[in-house]
Amino acid sequence: MKGFGQFCPVAKATEVLGEKWTPLIIRELITDNQSFNNLRKGVPLMSPSLLSSRLKSLERTGVVERNKTDEGVIYSLTDAGEEIGPIIEQLGVWGQRWARSDLSKKDLDPSLLMWDAHRRIDTTYFPDERTVLRFEFIDYPSKLRLWWLVITGDDVDICLKDPGHEVNLFIKSTLKTMTQIWVGDLNLDKARHDKLLHLEGERALTDSMSSWIGCSSLAYVKPAR
Repeated sequence: MKGFGQFCPVAKATEVLGEKWTPLIIRELITDNQSFNNLRKGVPLMSPSLLSSRLKSLERTGVVERNKTDEGVIYSLTDAGEEIGPIIEQLGVWGQRWARSDLSKKDLDPSLLMWDAHRRIDTTYFPDERTVLRFEFIDYPSKLRLWWLVITGDDVDICLKDPGHEVNLFIKSTLKTMTQIWVGDLNLDKARHDKLLHLEGERALTDSMSSWIGCSSLAYVKPAR
């Protein structure tokens, strides 16, 4: 972004962090080191070319480093980037309290929801053998309507195409309902009671879903108004 022409530290920091998408890239890297493709899943509406440009910019400013590994190129935060982490997290707390989304259609994104959810599922509630969950957003077109999570041990894989395994639990709702549950605005058991969320499958999974599904790391923050 164009500089402010000021020596003020706030101005200089904003020149690094103020570009569109940049805070979200750092948000993704706070959780773990990431490949380019995984970063794309965390910011699904960002074009690959723009993501590449932002990463190069963050490398130049010393916030992100790029490392070649046996598994390919991995991006991680430098010491400077790690120091930004609490700032980004506090920005999220402020946003959840004062600039909370109304979850209108323009803010709903099944790709981001499922990517976040697959990282927060508590795998200790599942048996060692493979467990398959199928999510269906009944208000979405076929391309983004069905999602599968395949859980094996501590690994959770996300699929947009049928992986071909027997499904242990079918989960149906609108995207808004599942997002409300995720951000802490709607209790899962109440959603089931009000028939906003439909579960079909193994009893042990349906009964424990409120424990293993996880929620946003900011779900605990209540709105200011």
